[in-house]
Parts: sequence; structure tokens; C-alpha cells
Amino acid sequence: MQPIDFIPHGGGPCFFMDWTMGPADTWDNMAAFLRAYNTQPHPKAILLISGHWEESAFSLTTHPNPPLIYDYSGFPPHTYKLEYNAPGSPDLAARAAELLQQSNLPTRLDPTRGWDHGVFIPLKLMYPDAQIPIVQLSLHNSLDPALHLRAGAALKPLLNEGVRIIASGMSYHNLRQFGPRAAAPSEAFDQWLTQALTAEDRNAQLTHWASAPSARDAHPREEHLIPLMVAAGAANPAPAEKIYTDHVMGARVSAFRLHP
Repeated sequence: MQPIDFIPHGGGPCFFMDWTMGPADTWDNMAAFLRAYNTQPHPKAILLISGHWEESAFSLTTHPNPPLIYDYSGFPPHTYKLEYNAPGSPDLAARAAELLQQSNLPTRLDPTRGWDHGVFIPLKLMYPDAQIPIVQLSLHNSLDPALHLRAGAALKPLLNEGVRIIASGMSYHNLRQFGPRAAAPSEAFDQWLTQALTAEDRNAQLTHWASAPSARDAHPREEHLIPLMVAAGAANPAPAEKIYTDHVMGARVSAFRLHP
């Protein structure tokens, strides 16, 4: 079975431009981590949950060749011409919708939406050949952690069907506090998150993540953390592994692997 990962997707198209909002090598370590991710055997398909799509029901892309959504602003013109031509998978979308509906979760299929940068930016590094079919799953706009843990549990059978579940967000996401002020709160929250993901009561702790040390300093709004809840819900109770960690723009940022 494929492992389940929570990965950082960086800042906009940061990996595909000269970075001028800080040291030129700001994103180099994260880019290297994502490039090295291309694990074997390749999954049959990828279901990716991004922090950049919220709907009133869990929504799945069914477009066979999804367009890209350049949902960032103020970046160089060439970053709005990036391409990632991997196929969609209407069959996987339908299967995932079936599983969610069986768990009485609000679900819809979206035939027109493309992939936002939480999908195509990291995947251009992770799977540059763009040959693996991909379906994007939205967040529910309640951002209720328990609801997203339930969604992950509903989707667990996909892991036996050759599908890799990837949660794309950031373990620290406070755009107003990147820099020196991010150091202490990002470290405190990262320590808590690492402990929670290795605890026997992991899902209970994740449900109450907002009570963690520096939680709201790390995530004033939690859309970049909630994809992790889907990943955790799909995983077995074994402790997660921290597979990447670095200081980025003054903040501790980490990635985690959970086990099927």
C-alpha cells in the first residue's frame, strides 16, 4: 500500500522563479525534498487535498485534462505560463465520491474545476513526468477537523487500490509573521504537532489542534493545516514520521508521513 503524506507546497510558484523576497536559496531545501520524493513503485493514481480549495461539500475534480489555476498574484509573468499536463481520473473521482457518500459525508463532483497551485506546483517537482492521473479533493468550508478526519477514514480503501493520498498545505502558515517573529511560535507548534502525530490518541489531539501551543500564531486560519486531518484519518494508528524539516523565512516547516 502507498504511504500517506502531508507535504509543504511553498509560497506561490516559489520553486520556479528567482526568489527576491529574501535569500535566493530560501526554498532550495524544500525543493530538494520534493524532487527526491519520486518514490517507487509509482502509484496508480494520486488523490491530493490542497489548502486552496474550499466548498460546502467535499468536491472532486472529474475533468479528464484539468486546466491549471494560477491562484497567486504579484509573481513574474512566466509563472503564469507554467504547465503540468498530467491526466485527471474521472473514475477515481467517482470512486472517492462513492466512499465519502457511504460515510454520509456531503459530496459533489466538479467537471470544470482545474488544479490550484497547491497541486501543480509541488507535483511538478515530485512527479515531473506528469504521467500519473490526479484527482483533487476540496476541503469542506467548515474547516472542521473531525469532519476531515472522517473523510480520510472513508477514503482509506483507496490505499488498497493503488492510490496515493497526499495532503498539500503548510505546517506553519502565518503570512503576516514570517521572519524573526515566526521562530518561537513555529518551533512550539512544530514540537506539538510532531508529538501529536506520534501519540496513541493522535486523532483526538488533532481534533483539538487549536488548543496547542502557539496554534493560532502558526495558523491564524487553518486551511493549510486541515489537509493533514484527511491524511491522518486515512492512516493506521502507527506513529507518523517527520520526513522533512527546515527553517523557511524564519519559520520551522515540516512534512510528515503516515502509514496505511
